[in-house]
Amino acid sequence: MARNELVSVTIVTYNSGRFIKRCLETVLSQRYPNFEVIVVDNASTDGTIDILEQFEDHCQIIYNEENVGFAAAQNQAIALAQGQWILTLNPDVILLGGFIEALVEAGNIHPRIGSVCGKLLTIPSTFVIPERPLVDSTGIYFTPMLRHLDRGSQQVDNGHFRRYEYVFGASAAAALYRRTMIEDISIEGEFFDTDFFVYREDADVAWRAQLLGWRCIYTPHARGYHVRKVLPGNRRALPPVINMHSVKNRFLMRIKNMTWDLYRRNFFSILGRDIVVIGCCLLREQTSLKAFWHLARQWKRVWHKRKIIMSKRRVNDEYIASWFRYSPVSHPAPKVATRPRQRSQAAQG
Repeated sequence: MARNELVSVTIVTYNSGRFIKRCLETVLSQRYPNFEVIVVDNASTDGTIDILEQFEDHCQIIYNEENVGFAAAQNQAIALAQGQWILTLNPDVILLGGFIEALVEAGNIHPRIGSVCGKLLTIPSTFVIPERPLVDSTGIYFTPMLRHLDRGSQQVDNGHFRRYEYVFGASAAAALYRRTMIEDISIEGEFFDTDFFVYREDADVAWRAQLLGWRCIYTPHARGYHVRKVLPGNRRALPPVINMHSVKNRFLMRIKNMTWDLYRRNFFSILGRDIVVIGCCLLREQTSLKAFWHLARQWKRVWHKRKIIMSKRRVNDEYIASWFRYSPVSHPAPKVATRPRQRSQAAQG
C-alpha cells in the first residue's frame, strides 16, 4: 500500500470547458486516502469558470484575471499546495483508478526519485476509448538534435512498457514531483520557468533535475488517457503563438542546461536541426521569428539562470551524454511490493 503522504493535484485551465469536468471527476474518484486539488484558471472565456464553480466545495480554485501562461499558473498552484508530492495534471487528462497510489508507491522506491510518470494513452476529444489505443507518453527522452519526444508516442498499446524503468523525465500532462526536488531545483522560487510561458517547460524541468542528480521513474501501474493536441508534424494546425513559443523555448532550454561537453559530442546533429528550425522560420513560419526577439530580450536573465544551474550541478558529462540518443533510453528500476488494481470505468463514465 502506498504511503499516505499528502499529494497536491495542481491543474491549470484555459478555455478547458470541454475537458475539465471529466478530468476533475476522475481525480476526485481516486481511492488514494490523502490528496488535495488546486485549480488555477487563466481567465477562461468559454464557460470553464461555470464548470469550476460546481467543484468549489471539493477543490481550491483560483481565478486569474489574465492568462499568465501554464508555467506561471502551475507555480502559483504549487506555492499554495501543502503536499509532499505535487501531481501536475492537464485538464484534458482522465485517470484510471489507482493512478495516484501507483505513482506514490513508485516514488517511494528511492529518496533520489524526484519525479514519477505512468502510462498515458491517447483518447479523442469525444472521450470514446479506441479499440486499439495508442500510447501517448511513458516519459520523455531527448535526441542528439535536442528534440524532446514522448517515449512510445503513437505506438499501438500491445502491453509493452510493463516494467518499472528510470527515464529521462516526465510529461507534465501527468507528472508527480517530490516536494524536496521542487525546492532543490527551483531557481529564485520558480519551478517551471515563466519565461517559457507555455510548452517545453516540463522538458526543461527534466533536464535541470538530471543535472542536479535527481531521477525519474516510470511505473506501468499508473494509467490514464490524454487528449493530446501537440504532436511532431502537426505544427500547421497549431496557433502561431504556440509555434513561436516552441521555437523560443528550444533555445531557452539549451542556453540554461546545455553543457559544453554535450554540445561538442552532438555538434553536427544540433547544427543540422538548428538550420532546419531557422530555415522554416525564415521561409514558412515568419510568425515564429519573434522568438529570437524574445531570446535577445531575455538573454541576461537566462544566463543568470544558467550560472545558478551549473553551480549546483552534481553529475558528470558521461552521465548526461548517455541520455541523448536517437532511440529512447531507459534503465531497469526495482519493483514495488504491491501492485495497484486498475479500473477502466473512470474513463468510460
